[in-house]
Amino acid sequence: MVLAAERTDVARAKRRLAVIDCDIHPNLENPGVLDKYLSKRWQEYRKGVGGRGFAGSYYPRAFPNAARTDSHPPGGKPPGSDLDFMRQQLLDAYDMDFGVLQPLLGSGGLRNLEWSAAHASAVNEWQIENWLDPEPRLRSGLVVPYEDGDLTVKEIERRGKHPGFVQLMLAIRTSEPLGRRKYWKMYEAAEAYGLPIGIHFGGQGGYPITGAGWPSYYVEDHAGMSTAFQAQVISYITEGVFEQFPGLKVVLIEGGFAWLPVLGWRLDAAWRKLKAEVPHLKRAPSEYLKEHFWVTTQPMEEPPRPEQFLEMLDMGPWMMDRLMFATDYPHWDFDDPFEALPKVKLPDGFEAKVMAENARALYKLPVRAGRA
Repeated sequence: MVLAAERTDVARAKRRLAVIDCDIHPNLENPGVLDKYLSKRWQEYRKGVGGRGFAGSYYPRAFPNAARTDSHPPGGKPPGSDLDFMRQQLLDAYDMDFGVLQPLLGSGGLRNLEWSAAHASAVNEWQIENWLDPEPRLRSGLVVPYEDGDLTVKEIERRGKHPGFVQLMLAIRTSEPLGRRKYWKMYEAAEAYGLPIGIHFGGQGGYPITGAGWPSYYVEDHAGMSTAFQAQVISYITEGVFEQFPGLKVVLIEGGFAWLPVLGWRLDAAWRKLKAEVPHLKRAPSEYLKEHFWVTTQPMEEPPRPEQFLEMLDMGPWMMDRLMFATDYPHWDFDDPFEALPKVKLPDGFEAKVMAENARALYKLPVRAGRA
């Protein structure tokens, strides 16, 4: 995939269907870039103290910045830090309608909550000036200090109506399960502003990713991240978040999706036996799962036999309307829009929905001129 992507001199054929990429990672040229968006106090804090978080996942050194080998822009800039180069390698190369940015810059995981809020605000202003305003095809997640409800609501009220922001951005590892009442002020504001909750792979919640302690290897951390997503889905449903906020939508980004139908079955079986504990749930857990969650394709689930992908869809037919395409650019496990979907006869309309139309509907994006 990387070798093919490196051929930027080769013109690609125009896609028959529209493409909306739901997971693109912009990057800072250097940490000091944010200083122009910070007060004097926080500029000095950044230089003198810096971020304080929990120990979390680290990318393997074989892939600096977790990046594709060809994604380093000219001039020595970090991958994902140059808009023109991103246009060349991604937006223009694949004739994309839109791309949704996911800035993994650590704001929400900072332990100093005031610094977390200041950092999130600076990242949002940086996004507007350097990405959203110059490139009309880009949208993004509003970065928020999600461990503090009042500070998060303040940031939503400050920038939540900006047309470039189409969801909030959280990391999947949080300090508490996301269904807890601690986070409900955020959900109330998100619902009022019509912003889905986007939750991306990663984060530093201060706890092991597994239920059995800290893993030894990066591959355990990388492959096991889906268990963190499952724990958060269970928390959302069993804590009654969707009874309290019926209009809330949640997007699970880079956490896989084959586990969703099976998790729904397991939750339903437990709920039937333990209903007395959660009387606030008015429906079976799988019903909330089908109605309130969206997922992205990267990493694409790739069974040994391509036809097994169809069996998975048959187990969760509602995913036809909930699955959204993502490349994870510029990261090493990038998915090419021409190659991402399994080479098997897919259900009628499935490719168009996954590649663009599910995201267009969720994020209320317009149809680009010239598209059918």
